[in-house]
Amino acid sequence: MQLNDLHTILFNMHILYSIILGIWATTMAARSQSISGNFWGAVATSAILAGITMLIGIIMALQGLQVERTGVYLIYMSWLVIIMPGLYTMLRGRDDRAAALAFALLSFFNAATSTSMFQRGLVGPWLPG
Repeated sequence: MQLNDLHTILFNMHILYSIILGIWATTMAARSQSISGNFWGAVATSAILAGITMLIGIIMALQGLQVERTGVYLIYMSWLVIIMPGLYTMLRGRDDRAAALAFALLSFFNAATSTSMFQRGLVGPWLPG
């Protein structure tokens, strides 16, 4: 399997994972449940998944491959890597209903952002520059 294919698979996984995370957070908020440790692990997994996807993109860029706008790709991927842990930090680890809603909104926003990146050709195909 080529890195280009692996990158696409991982990027699609991130989109689906963000949607599932958003549904999970929405469910917790609707039930007025506190955020569990399992959810915090899922948030970390989301950031790690985005980080691995970005790392593969950087490796392909170092090999001389490019997407339509590599700089914009790196900015968006940096956002996807840092924003979920960043929201956790901004909320200071709160686990109430409002925090669950914030994570739900951010998860759906990340899925929409990733879908937009895909539609605009920012994630592939990676071609020789």
